This record gives sequence, structure tokens and C-alpha cells, in this order.
Amino acid sequence: MPMDMDRLAAIQAQLDYHFGQPAYLARALTHSSYANEHELPLESNERLEFLGDAVLELTISECLFQRFPMAHEGQLTRIRSRLVKEKTLAQRARDLGLDRLILLGRGEESQGGRDRDSVLADALEALLGAVFIDGGYLAAREFVSRTFQDLLPETADLPKVKDYKTKLQEITQQRFKKRPIYAQLGTRGPDHARIYEVEVRLPEGASFAATGASLKRAEQNAARLAIEHLGED
Repeated sequence: MPMDMDRLAAIQAQLDYHFGQPAYLARALTHSSYANEHELPLESNERLEFLGDAVLELTISECLFQRFPMAHEGQLTRIRSRLVKEKTLAQRARDLGLDRLILLGRGEESQGGRDRDSVLADALEALLGAVFIDGGYLAAREFVSRTFQDLLPETADLPKVKDYKTKLQEITQQRFKKRPIYAQLGTRGPDHARIYEVEVRLPEGASFAATGASLKRAEQNAARLAIEHLGED
């Protein structure tokens, strides 16, 4: 690997975790563009990123489960979505200095990969995968707890969004420069207790269906599901 032991030792001190096998750390910081450029396809961080993604979800879930014993599943899911979304992970990677440490190929470097959210989020997940392989679950849980401690809310009561349609439109305009599309799928029930079913389709292609006692309520419910999918609720 291209990192010498002195540099690996300095990185471990910065991360406040010392690897029994520093080669895992070196691999976690090796982007596929660098590995391919140097004909080392199995030395990239992609496999560790795959593992770290699962470890992150489990450790965050356990942390929230213990921290908020009275919260219901929906509340815990919304908090977790905020913590593990790409933008949050990328910023935490920057806080740890991974943007300066990751090894990139020349092409990826020239295209701004060092500041790309997806690259940095993947690097953080790969780092967590490396900690898990090196030190086991308890070490990974401690690393996650330390890394995300200041991002955890004091309570599980997140602010409620009342106008989900407006909120969803704001999100899609910002992310995709397009509006979501609503379509009525049908109705059922007698006139005095009519149930409406509506589908909302996002510019990215995902769609979500919901029902309501009115067309507007069904649209609001569908928009809420879409917002949760986007990790913005």
C-alpha cells in the first residue's frame, strides 16, 4: 500500500483509534480510482464501504434505541435517516479530515472528487468497516458514538411539518430542479365516507402512494412518505 507507517500512525492519532492491522486503514482510504490506476482493483475501499454501511445502520440504531426508550419506531427511523444520509456523512468525513487523507486517481482528483459528498460518505463508511474488521463490534460502536455524539438530538420529538406538499416541492426543486407529480389512483367507499388514493412521483423516479379522507389529505400523506424517503423529515 502507498502509505508508510509514520503516516498511518499520524492518521490513527487524528482519528483517536489505533488499528491492530493498519493495512485496513490504508485500504479504507484508497478510492477505487486510485486502486484501478495502480492496477490494484481489490485494494480499494469498496468492500469495506459495503460492510461499513451495514455496521453504521446497526450501531446508530442501537444508540437511538438505548437513548430514546420511549420513542416509537417511526421517530427512531426519522432520526436515523437524518444521521446516515449522504450529506451528513460527508460533512462528518470532512470534520475527521478524510477529504485530505483519501487517495484518489488523477482523473477523480481533477474532477473534484476530493470534495464530492458521495466519495467522502463512502470513505467514512469504509473507515467504519475497517474499524469493525480490526476491532470488532464494540470498537465500531464506540467509534460511531464518539463520531456522531454531537449530532444526536436531545429528544426524539422532531419538528412536525404540516404542509408536506410545499416542503416536498421545495426539496425537489432544490435537488432536481423539478416538481413532484401527483396522480389520483382512485376512490373507494360510500359517498359519506369516501377514501381517496393518490400517488406522488419524484423526479428521480421513485413513487409513493397514500390514502386520505379527502384528495388534499391523500396528497399530503403521499408527500410525507416521499419526504421520509429523501431523508428530510
